Amino acid sequence: MKLMIQIPCYNEEKTLPVTAADLPRSISGSDEIEYLIINDGSSDDTVDVARKCGIHHIVSFPQNKGLASAFMAGIDACLRLGADIIVNTDADNQYCGQDIEKLVRPILEKKAEMVIGERPINEIESFSFLKKKLQRLGSYVVRKASNTDIPDAPSGFRAYSRDAAMRLNVVSHYTYTLETIIQAGNKNIALTSVPIRTNQETRESRLFHSMFGYIKKSVVTIFRIFMMYRPLRFFAVLGAIIFGLGTILGIRFLVYYFMGQGQGHIQSLILTAVLLMIGFQIGITGLLADIIAGNRKLIEDVQYRLRKMEYDEPEKKS
Repeated sequence: MKLMIQIPCYNEEKTLPVTAADLPRSISGSDEIEYLIINDGSSDDTVDVARKCGIHHIVSFPQNKGLASAFMAGIDACLRLGADIIVNTDADNQYCGQDIEKLVRPILEKKAEMVIGERPINEIESFSFLKKKLQRLGSYVVRKASNTDIPDAPSGFRAYSRDAAMRLNVVSHYTYTLETIIQAGNKNIALTSVPIRTNQETRESRLFHSMFGYIKKSVVTIFRIFMMYRPLRFFAVLGAIIFGLGTILGIRFLVYYFMGQGQGHIQSLILTAVLLMIGFQIGITGLLADIIAGNRKLIEDVQYRLRKMEYDEPEKKS
């Protein structure tokens, strides 16, 4: 059983030594542990520091591509290196490395395929009151969109089984955290969470520069993934609302018409026709999107089989 711990890095020469020193050297149930960093176009000495810290593998980008791309590049590299379990953690040492054993335990015991580390949000002093509430709200929305009970969706401290990692697809350039949970819920990947500890903040988050930017990107990501996996529900609800408004206006016009006052409400009749047509077209769009979503599921199944052939074939030959 091979465990690989991947760490996306962007200019982390100061924090990486602390993070690497906190990583476990052995875990019961795992035969070997290897470390991998994804150098996301760092302009400092992150790579040299990683080598000095004993990092086994380094994947480098010539320029910064973002956290989501770095995460997926790490997953790809870990699978090619024969990882049975992949743990993702951050380079700023915000997560307690000793809790990696708690993360992988449900996978080792065949109780889960994907495990999310649940941070004590209310106890993190570096989080403002607003950020804590937004974290809770975001997790609630993700739970509803994914039909899961994960309490800390934005947490980047997580573990994946080899099979679950092969099923991942990240289309967002912003982050992978919300998207992968919604995917797991819709793909029936066994998902759970475990409470973990956090360390003192070593630097400010680089994922977003303002609270408004964080909210905007998170909302866009959730809506995009929800439309990908449940397009009929999304468009049906939206179309029904608009069609319903048109129906109400139409009934209002008919009331005035039969009262002999229809001539003064022609605008309502025009607006009714427009809303009814828009609502109907959105409903048709939902049906087409649902067909496309069905085709995407078939494509993802083919992709999963190809990945198994690509990643597992070298192991069989060796």
